[in-house]
Amino acid sequence: MTAPTWIHEQFEPTGSAIGFRVTRKLDEVQSPFQKIEIFETTDWGNLMLIDGAVMLTTRDNFLYHEMMSHPALFTHPDPRQVAIIGGGDCGTLREVLKHAGVKRAVQCDIDEQVTRMAEKWFPELCASNGDPRAELLFDDGIAHMANAAPGSLDIVIVDSTDPVGPAEGLFNRTFYESCFRALKDDGILVQQSESPLALLALVNEMRGEMRKAGFTAFQTLPFPQPCYPTGWWSCTLARKSGGFGFREGDAHDKAFDTRYYSADVHRGATTLPPFVAEALDG
Repeated sequence: MTAPTWIHEQFEPTGSAIGFRVTRKLDEVQSPFQKIEIFETTDWGNLMLIDGAVMLTTRDNFLYHEMMSHPALFTHPDPRQVAIIGGGDCGTLREVLKHAGVKRAVQCDIDEQVTRMAEKWFPELCASNGDPRAELLFDDGIAHMANAAPGSLDIVIVDSTDPVGPAEGLFNRTFYESCFRALKDDGILVQQSESPLALLALVNEMRGEMRKAGFTAFQTLPFPQPCYPTGWWSCTLARKSGGFGFREGDAHDKAFDTRYYSADVHRGATTLPPFVAEALDG
């Protein structure tokens, strides 16, 4: 084994950086869309980079995947039809399919190589890929949602990278209009919404684009995420109407294990720190 070295990701918008001590590179592939690298770390398990940006580690990915899925699925009264746009590492798909009531979950990621690398180096995230309710598509998520049948979905989860490169088109009014049209009247849109500490303006911009698309109610839920800039991340839920009271009893008595999400964590996440609540527009 080679001597440990460090990999750093500089995050210019926040004037900060994050680093991991690694022992070796395990794999690398240049897909038609991006460069994907896998490293072995000394303390965080395996590490995936896409175009030099940290995507996930073995140690902390559960924080993100659980919060991107369970709050929405326990808020919806009866989620059956779910679409995941992006999410090629399959962790969100695994969490969605823990809900026995889900009848079909379609994951549409433009880059098949992300899933192939996850299957090889993060197999625990891909444990539900063979579930008969799962459908893995490798296609343009923007086109997929534009072509979705009106009123066909209960939940749309946008599990995307930052709003640059292949994911840039997943953060604007046109895409959100497709999601709005595809969702049933009681449907929920979930969007990963960056750091509420450093990127509140972007969160507000995202919510503004959702509002232009027709959504009227929003809930941003912060959660810890050590491998992302500032160590604090969020997801934002949007609805056509109604509020965000969740099935607290069902969440408390859920028939599956989670490592971060719980009914108490869900309830706590709905109370935003004052500086975040004051900054968000509606």
